[in-house]
Amino acid sequence: MTLSVRIIPCLDVTDGRVVKGINFTNLVDAGDPVEMAALYDLEGADELTFLDISASSSGRETTLDIVRKTAEQVFIPLTVGGGIRSVGDVDQLLRAGADKISINTAAIARPELIAEIADKFGSQVLVLSVDARQANTDSGFEVTTHGGREGTGIDALHWVEKACQLGVGEILLNSMDADGTRAGYDIGMIRAIRPVASVPLIASGGAGTLADFASALDAGADALLAASVFHFGIHRIGDVKGYLKGAGYSIREASIQ
Repeated sequence: MTLSVRIIPCLDVTDGRVVKGINFTNLVDAGDPVEMAALYDLEGADELTFLDISASSSGRETTLDIVRKTAEQVFIPLTVGGGIRSVGDVDQLLRAGADKISINTAAIARPELIAEIADKFGSQVLVLSVDARQANTDSGFEVTTHGGREGTGIDALHWVEKACQLGVGEILLNSMDADGTRAGYDIGMIRAIRPVASVPLIASGGAGTLADFASALDAGADALLAASVFHFGIHRIGDVKGYLKGAGYSIREASIQ
């Protein structure tokens, strides 16, 4: 059985607003997260990802109130990330309405956190966000933290392989080089990571044309995350699904309102 491709809008949130820039800089206000979440649900998004992009760098917890309000507006799986450091943080977010949580910085600092979360809540709730960029490592890709601002020297392939062994349920692979550029997903990175990822792989960073979505799937992605092309009206979710269906991919029908 072929699983349907998932189309996942991403809400990068800071100070209670959705923002989007290029390579996580020059951020532009894109709207209210609760209103945007409701719209994407109506447009046929398969899932929604909510990332508090300043939580780890500023030491704040993810804003539980906004998560609650967002969860009330959507009837699709909601993944929440940003500032998650413990099993207790995960418990709070799940109680606030999140279906899955995404970790990055805290897992790199203490990889055992992956196993602790997976053991308590199950691997299906745990997404590892990998913010990677081209660098001088074994594979040519390095993991970064704090919204891509700090390099780790950790090879992205080694990290993904280890994380899968520790119990993550999915990998969210975000190309820091392609992020916000609309120049296409980092196909080389997706192809490099795919063989070592034993769990579903979500491609993120760089979606521009409709053909870009198909290219990422051909490179090995199982799901496609995008932000600016949806936030600023370049494409609607139905456009992407229609294109992919026409190209022969299995998709869940979008019900355009």
